[in-house]
Amino acid sequence: MRTAYKCRAYPTPEQAAVFNRTFGCVRLVWNKTLAERHAAFFQRGEKTSYKQTDAALTAWKKTEELAFLSEVSSVPLQQTLRHQHTAFGNFFAERARYPRFKPRTGRRSAHYTRSAFRIKDGELRIAKTNGPLRVAWSFSEVDFATLDPTMVIISREPDGRWYVSFAMEVDHPAPLPATGHEIGVDLGIKDFAVTSDGDRIANPRHLARKARNLARYQRRMARRQRGSANRRKAKAKVAAAHRKVRNARRDFLHKTSTALVEAADTIVLEDLAVANMVRNRSLAKAISDASWGDFRSMLEYKAARAGRHLIVIDRWYPSSKTCSGCGHLLPKLDLGTRHWTCPACRTRHDRDVNAAKNILAAGRAVAGESSGDACGADVRQQGSSLLRSAAKQEPHAARRPA
Repeated sequence: MRTAYKCRAYPTPEQAAVFNRTFGCVRLVWNKTLAERHAAFFQRGEKTSYKQTDAALTAWKKTEELAFLSEVSSVPLQQTLRHQHTAFGNFFAERARYPRFKPRTGRRSAHYTRSAFRIKDGELRIAKTNGPLRVAWSFSEVDFATLDPTMVIISREPDGRWYVSFAMEVDHPAPLPATGHEIGVDLGIKDFAVTSDGDRIANPRHLARKARNLARYQRRMARRQRGSANRRKAKAKVAAAHRKVRNARRDFLHKTSTALVEAADTIVLEDLAVANMVRNRSLAKAISDASWGDFRSMLEYKAARAGRHLIVIDRWYPSSKTCSGCGHLLPKLDLGTRHWTCPACRTRHDRDVNAAKNILAAGRAVAGESSGDACGADVRQQGSSLLRSAAKQEPHAARRPA
């Protein structure tokens, strides 16, 4: 299993100068290669292979104009070519958008393979740098001196902090003991998540709580003259404020996803179209702050690592409009209706809890279909996954509470 450890790094001024120069060369190689790929394809209709880009990089180093590329390690430059080749492969396979040029500002990184770094006696040494790189190792369960990473990534955030990531292959951990419990999760904005057990996980709204401080730092930066030292300082404060929000959000997502994986053998989610939902100008910031996509990614790899089963049902499944008691489907349910009474069985529903129960039921049906045990009357994994009773029902309007 492939995993990574990320920790703070504290390079010396000489090492920082080498890394900054490497970041600049990586950005130059990426942008120059991308420009030539773009011209070759759109002007001459030719596709560029990795071998051609590697030969071009060797030729650039021999020119007087780009001879400085030889002053840094060649490994990050070659890795940049590989990453761009992979990016174009994903684009042509319709898995990603067209690769973009890298700006001067923002997060910078350099990837070093085993030929460009060494860990010996608990010290990390990087090619083209003098002395070991100081690393704040904070993983007590892993001995840093015994690490055998396949790649080391040096990065610098916009706020000026340095990080080092170790990518490596590790053995699969032992699966968690079975709990005999299944859970459906309905994600939302008012509450971050509501489970089929009736539990509610409050939405911390990290960005909203820090919005005033962030806006103040941004106003200060806007008043500074472009290119000045004071503007760089103000920009670093804005980046630090964003970092605090990002770290608090990821901490919440990690703790919540870990708790769900430990509590249930089977977890069922709804496939939310987040990219389409953020087009709503009124809810875009709140949806982005919730980070449902990151939460799902965390659940996926943690469930796989713990031996749990994660099921994602169709996004068009009407979980909120379907009665979890009898399967009656409402023709319409406004977003403002938080509680409703089923016209068929007279069951009183909380909108979110009812949706979570229906998501769990749909997940069970999907699991049954995959094992060949389902009768097929309740849910379909493809197309319009409408959970219905096998009997025909006439639609009725829900009664909104007085």
